Amino acid sequence: MGEYHLPVLYREVLEGLMVKGGGVYLDCTVGGGGHSFGILSAGEDVRLIGIDRDGDALAEAEKRLAPFAGRFSLHRANYKDYERILEEEEVPALDGVLIDLGISSHQIDDESRGFAYRSEDAPLDMRMDTRQALTAEEVVNGYSEEALRRIFREYGEERFASSIARRIALERKKSPVRTTGALRRLVEEGIPPKFRSAACARKVFQAVRIEVNGELEGLRTCIEGLIGRLKPAGRICILTFHSLEDRIVKEVFRDKSTACTCPPNFPVCVCGRKQEIEIITAKPLTASEEEIAKNSRSKCAKLRIARRL
Repeated sequence: MGEYHLPVLYREVLEGLMVKGGGVYLDCTVGGGGHSFGILSAGEDVRLIGIDRDGDALAEAEKRLAPFAGRFSLHRANYKDYERILEEEEVPALDGVLIDLGISSHQIDDESRGFAYRSEDAPLDMRMDTRQALTAEEVVNGYSEEALRRIFREYGEERFASSIARRIALERKKSPVRTTGALRRLVEEGIPPKFRSAACARKVFQAVRIEVNGELEGLRTCIEGLIGRLKPAGRICILTFHSLEDRIVKEVFRDKSTACTCPPNFPVCVCGRKQEIEIITAKPLTASEEEIAKNSRSKCAKLRIARRL
């Protein structure tokens, strides 16, 4: 599928969407176009709408999807703006939706983007959309110690959030923290020696990235809205890469798959609640050992699938 980005759980996503001829599909996070390529390949009259905040990703997707010219459109936007985009495209309902909530291999490997904690002198950026103002450097240097503690604890589930935030707050009084290497070292210094590891900065980098890009803001509402946009029998596939995202997806799916919630002793239903979806994946699908061997970043991926009733 090319060197820009390896689409995770590629076969499972396409099987989950059950792409049909004449269908209209929304790829909310098109990346380099890997999954989109598979969707468009499924039939000559399939139409795809792709969204991504990353200009580099959209440029790559444009090239990869060139053989399907006339059957796809790409939008540089936050997928949470799907209502506006579907209105522009004059699409009232969808046959399928894909949301891949991970960051791309290209974003991690491009040191100028500042996503990778193993990088040394990369700038603290982490913006998925380079047009936005807020960067990781501004979060690390401008947020209060208490705000950093909260972010590390809530978005990174970091047990040593307090000591790491304190270490950063002390250091930035001397000079700003400007590089990925400098942040990684401060994180390591804030963790007791016996708990340090080569990847101990991963959770803090994840937390800062989530804050910079507002990844969890409105996610629940967005998924609920996209389910409402599906045609009957339409499918939604959501790929997550950490527990915070997966928990939200799981809760929305459970809520939307629940019918009447009245107490069992009520003679008739008074809540009026109707089941909206059928959950296809009782447990999330994960990458095979073969895929993990080819792409280690697929190890954390979880795929949940639901069908609109």
